[in-house]
Amino acid sequence: MKARSQVLSTAPTSARRGGHAGRGGGKALAASVASGSTSANWTAVDRMANLLAMRSKNEPSGQSGAGRGERQSQEPERSFIEKARRAQIIDAAVDTIAAKGFAKASLAQIAERAGISKGVISYHFAGKGELIERVVEQVYEEIGAFVGARLNEGAGATAWLRVYVESVAEYMLGHRTQLTALGEIFSHFRTADGAPRYGIASSEPLYVALEKVFLEGQRSGELRAFDVRVMAVSLQAGIDNMFAYWSAHSGHDLAAHARELAGIFEHATRADRTGHTERTNHH
Repeated sequence: MKARSQVLSTAPTSARRGGHAGRGGGKALAASVASGSTSANWTAVDRMANLLAMRSKNEPSGQSGAGRGERQSQEPERSFIEKARRAQIIDAAVDTIAAKGFAKASLAQIAERAGISKGVISYHFAGKGELIERVVEQVYEEIGAFVGARLNEGAGATAWLRVYVESVAEYMLGHRTQLTALGEIFSHFRTADGAPRYGIASSEPLYVALEKVFLEGQRSGELRAFDVRVMAVSLQAGIDNMFAYWSAHSGHDLAAHARELAGIFEHATRADRTGHTERTNHH
């Protein structure tokens, strides 16, 4: 979960080579396929946000039944072999983009890394644009499943907040190549009119999901009164910039940073010792 530096800012300038994820990757976690940019409205970030917001209804796999069903209804049925081939191509795209940068990651380069012909990619994807969109969707789905599987449906808002921040960091610790690829995509992928393909507006579903968690905590008296939109945006900005910093400083302790960040927001949101909260603020 910087063009997204995400999630909060508009497409950032590219980071140094070697730290491509630098700004773009950071926002990666909050950004998502822009609304209406694909034929399906159920975008990657929508699915991740739905999974997080509906944590009490998660299945063992970490996938929300409603989200999965909606997505399946919008995609054609594919054979096991087709799914495996598409996954292979997507993985090759991630590796190629991370290694060569978005501009130089041509379909020919991706095909070479996958050990297939360019024609095979064209058979499964309409073009580079669709392939890139599927890359973003797959990464978000993996992050959502990883985080969702670690969320305790009975946990309060404070515990949920810590698990969310720390588990997203835990996922990225083992998937740095994905973060680098997302950074390149969010920084350089453009629409036909030259605008960033991924923008801050696409993070709306994630903000809404975080707001729901904060509102639940306020209603239960666990969290103090505050503007939930401001807190949601601030939390995601903190996560995005955590990844941006880690991308630029490879030796940085990401796990320790995540623990500290979670602690900061625990202190910023929790109610006083009497458990009293004032009115709940909406944006």
